[in-house]
Amino acid sequence: MAKPNYNFQKRQKELARKKKKEEKRQRKRENKSMEKDVTEEETPASGEHHGA
Repeated sequence: MAKPNYNFQKRQKELARKKKKEEKRQRKRENKSMEKDVTEEETPASGEHHGA
């Protein structure tokens, strides 16, 4: 019977963890950019009220 290859299993686990972390970072970046777009749309309108 073959021995389990723990190094391979560890490497696969690390790769899965990195992939999950990168996906999470990407989602956060998308959410932040969407919030920024919404904020930029609201800012000029609020700026006009303060200037008048």
